[in-house]
Amino acid sequence: MSTAQSALFDELSDIDAANVVRCARTLLRRPLLRAEAADGDLLPLIYRHRFVLQELFASLLGYRLVVERRFARLYKAGPGHDATRGVPGLSPRGYAYLALTLAVLTGAGRQLLLSRLVKDVRAAAAEAGVDVVDDPADRRALAAALRHLVSLGVLSETEGTVSSATHDAPAEALITVDTDLLGQLLAAPVAEADSPDHLVELAARPGARGAEHAVRRRLVEQPVVLYADLPEDEAAWLRRNQRRESVLLERYFGLFTESRLEGVLASDPEDYLTDLLFPGTSTVARIALLALPTLLAGADTPDEVPDDADDPDPVGAEPVGAEPVGRPDGRVLVSAERVRQVCAELVEDYPAAWSRQVTEDLAKLTDEVTDLLERMGLAVHSEVDGGWLLSPVAHRWVPVPDGDPEREAPAPPPPAPEPASWSLFD
Repeated sequence: MSTAQSALFDELSDIDAANVVRCARTLLRRPLLRAEAADGDLLPLIYRHRFVLQELFASLLGYRLVVERRFARLYKAGPGHDATRGVPGLSPRGYAYLALTLAVLTGAGRQLLLSRLVKDVRAAAAEAGVDVVDDPADRRALAAALRHLVSLGVLSETEGTVSSATHDAPAEALITVDTDLLGQLLAAPVAEADSPDHLVELAARPGARGAEHAVRRRLVEQPVVLYADLPEDEAAWLRRNQRRESVLLERYFGLFTESRLEGVLASDPEDYLTDLLFPGTSTVARIALLALPTLLAGADTPDEVPDDADDPDPVGAEPVGAEPVGRPDGRVLVSAERVRQVCAELVEDYPAAWSRQVTEDLAKLTDEVTDLLERMGLAVHSEVDGGWLLSPVAHRWVPVPDGDPEREAPAPPPPAPEPASWSLFD
């Protein structure tokens, strides 16, 4: 951490320092903050402390912060090729339409009709070699991209709505473009990229301090950082600086860390810096939670013995009740069939506890459970083994008994009653 940055923060009063931490957490949660959006009431406070915040993000994370009266934009590093960090409800085709729409809007002016925008986007898609099929799925993808831009404040529905783009004959709408916000959206230097893959690499490149910025970004942006997932130089840096990073993350971002043999866990006690809570209250989240201990511990012996049980090693047979396979990195390998079986057992054992609409399709339920675990960083799909690698952090949700009745000390006897005595009122 630079001396200048430390001096700026240390000179603040306790109240101002707490406000800077609050603003920093808000910007991490909402990198594009507008006065009209959620947490927009903090924008005046962010503008007041903009110099401290800009120096803090630049020094600690290598992020650039732009603060104006109407908005604040924190340019965070992209997730690279991680497909689990996308915008909910935006499909790959929706992302393609989002990119095409941004390209069209750069020369569209401040207002245009929805029909003209749709026509120009599809023309840009054809020019880029993207197949355009005017079917309901394609129209939904385009409408989702436009709605996302509306949620960001880049587009405003002056008359009508962009959702009408899903119809065969969409109703006309007048769209207003916020050109100032439009120019702040892209975080990667498009002029430097010579291909889409190169653009993704540029967006995810580390900061000026190399391993320090790269590791600290992962600690702030992801709940779990395993040494096995880091390059050798970054893993060595984190091992050397665990204690210092714990103090730093708590002081500036309100994060608490837990250091283990396999890596570091950074958690937010207020659950503000996450867009996905686990455990959750939905059927998928509860089934995923209950499935973790069983998947980590292996399965019980099946009640029914198969016909070929006398054969010690039947060809092509996979023991359904096999123990999970451990690895040097602490992950546990379980097969996709095992995950499906555990989900089926939970649905069968507690039929009244789940939403029938969610559990009636077991294959879809299994996919949603593994997708949730993957987005939480608790599971990684193994292309080699065809199964799932459960993170060692998943052991946090293995039930632990309150105590061992056989080893519990006997309860102390109740205190003897005090002897009777005279009082002033007798």
